[in-house]
Amino acid sequence: MSLPKPGPMSLVPFVSVEGMMQLILQQGVEGMLVDLAAYIEDDFRRWEQFDKTPRIAAHSPEGVIELMPTSDGRSYGFKYVNGHPKNFQSGRQTVTAFGVLSDVDTGYPVLITEMTLLTALRTAATSALVAKYLMPKGARTMAMIGNGAQSEFQCLAFKAICGIDTIRLYDIDPNATQKAVHNLQGKGLTVVACKTGEEAIEGADIITTCTADKQFATILTDNMVGSGVHINAIGGDCPGKTELHRDILTRSDIFVEFPPQTRIEGEIQQLPEDHPVTEFWQVVTGATKGRTSDRQITLFDSVGFATEDFSALRYINELVRQSDAFQKLDLLADPDDPRDLFGMIERYGRGMDAA
Repeated sequence: MSLPKPGPMSLVPFVSVEGMMQLILQQGVEGMLVDLAAYIEDDFRRWEQFDKTPRIAAHSPEGVIELMPTSDGRSYGFKYVNGHPKNFQSGRQTVTAFGVLSDVDTGYPVLITEMTLLTALRTAATSALVAKYLMPKGARTMAMIGNGAQSEFQCLAFKAICGIDTIRLYDIDPNATQKAVHNLQGKGLTVVACKTGEEAIEGADIITTCTADKQFATILTDNMVGSGVHINAIGGDCPGKTELHRDILTRSDIFVEFPPQTRIEGEIQQLPEDHPVTEFWQVVTGATKGRTSDRQITLFDSVGFATEDFSALRYINELVRQSDAFQKLDLLADPDDPRDLFGMIERYGRGMDAA
């Protein structure tokens, strides 16, 4: 007698890290970034359909662990993600993540996937999507300050989506900069390694800051930022973690994902609660304008929001239907009689004995 096999409703597609790398290579990094940006943009257009709540965070002295849930009424998605800046000292990732997409009608998960790689991709896709609406006309050069795990994805997203052709790199760790220079070779970009932040922003139309320290930091001072630039501030994402001097914020038109979350975690935690900001979805739908003048400083105060991860999960769920880059997990109990979980165990035990 053979052991009982998983029932037809037991199995859930699971995309591992290896499976995600296969999908990325099949689509191409830039192709995947462009596709992700399109899914994210579509979901910003239907922003009002989503359940929205600030992410649920458990903070510690060393970092943060967060859950990021949302639903559009048909599907439900969440991401588990951590941020631990000191992890790299022990050979670990600063950010790791996984996610689940479920069917609202049944509550059954339809996809489980790694999201460490996917978060890097969706963060970069979101940055470039926003910049497409806010950057100065004809922008070609970006300063990339902070050359860690996210930097190459950001650079390639801005190339593919915004037409950036020159990247000026700076990190307090020269080895991180050299790593990024090496990885970006042959990718169709002019890459310049810089020795200071001030050098990196020379001639830059866009400034991206992506640093990891969990403290009130000043990566950009007020005198470093001239008129007409777009700032993509993506490193600040929890209370006490910022990158920009407060005076830059007061000179900028600030665009955010979800104000109740950004006021707690973003650069604007430095400002009064009533300081005006614009929600990016309103720019996408045409309800309000983005960049309005050549001299305007636009600032995307990005902390990442659950709808962006939902978009990424929705995209991967479509990709795996056309690919074999996934495994089937025996995740859900599927007894012959839905009311007889105990009997399922008994029958499995008898099968074990017979085998």
